[in-house]
Amino acid sequence: MSTIVSPLAPASFPRLPPVAGVELATMAAGLRYKGRDDLLLAAVPAGTTVAGTFTTSRCSSAPVDWCKKNLGRGEARALVVNAGNANAFTGSAGYAVSEGTARAAARALGVEPESVFLSSTGVIGELMSEPAITAAIPRLVAGRAPADAGAWEAAADAIRTTDTFAKGSVSPVGATDGRVVGIAKGSGMIAPDMATMLAYVFTDAAASADRLQRLTTAAVTRSFNRITVDGDTSTSDTVLVFATGCSDTEIDEANEAVLADSLETVMLDLAQQIVRDGEGATKFISVEVTGAESTRAAERIARSIADSPLVKTAIAAEDANWGRIVMAVGKAGEAADRDRLQIRIGDELVASHGVKHPEYSEERATRHMTQPRIEISVDVGVGTHTATVWTCDLTHGYIDINAGYRS
Repeated sequence: MSTIVSPLAPASFPRLPPVAGVELATMAAGLRYKGRDDLLLAAVPAGTTVAGTFTTSRCSSAPVDWCKKNLGRGEARALVVNAGNANAFTGSAGYAVSEGTARAAARALGVEPESVFLSSTGVIGELMSEPAITAAIPRLVAGRAPADAGAWEAAADAIRTTDTFAKGSVSPVGATDGRVVGIAKGSGMIAPDMATMLAYVFTDAAASADRLQRLTTAAVTRSFNRITVDGDTSTSDTVLVFATGCSDTEIDEANEAVLADSLETVMLDLAQQIVRDGEGATKFISVEVTGAESTRAAERIARSIADSPLVKTAIAAEDANWGRIVMAVGKAGEAADRDRLQIRIGDELVASHGVKHPEYSEERATRHMTQPRIEISVDVGVGTHTATVWTCDLTHGYIDINAGYRS
């Protein structure tokens, strides 16, 4: 956990309200880190429904496999998360650790193991000590308390690895008395298809598991699946959403849009915080593509720009080298009309009709590049579809962090 905070970090951790039915506890289990909490428990009441999405990696972690196996039941009673060890690429022994962790939490809470969801984040390929984590769980369970502002921040802190700040967000559920609160971690190994990121979202609204899953999948598509830091997809990516049903807000077909909006608001905020905490980042970059022949095409072109090391390093150097944007559009493999292409850096029209715009000012474009938030927009001139992807610049800080990650 870094002592140097990203220059793009928010001024402070948000003050998150309680979510009825949610109890939290954290502790230092010594799984990898010294002198900090690295284990989180969230307990939820009977009747809580759960939904989730997970990494598309074919080398998914043991906790991801455990969660995917049990998600179809649609019921949850607890979440256990550890930081420092990903419990990934650890074979059957790693899965046994996950199963043992779930069983230990289930015994302490008096619930079924299949209702305990798990996440692990950290180093890949090292077997985690089951005795260390299972011995800590009874103390976690005994120490749980209703989630207040301090407990939420402690929970977000406990799941950090290379993150430089804790991430949290809140949204009301429309005009109802319901609320949605979320925490997340992520800084590197961030790419579309879930981006190393973990996110946990809690609402006191009541929603069926099927409805919650549908809304969760849609919100993830427009948030966590639209960010990239380095183009690498983690073994451990997880988003879990828990609906305790402890408020008077009941979500049905008539009003599901209010919960959909709240979930997307919280997830997009958390996703953009992850980008702002990108390893070594100094610039937050929005890439908008318009005029594409489909939404998928627009997203692929935007992602091609956002993932390009040449584009990202040019932005880090505050160099308005727009030829690299043209390159990234061309390599995306999607339809684009070269002679109708338009590129803007901030408000500056850089190129149009296939050539540099006659009134283009590199001085104005460079001035925009000196800002902490960079906006790139491209119209590819073949359709009406749009998409936006968020990323950060690529600096030597990224190398420094990842070259010494295990040391």
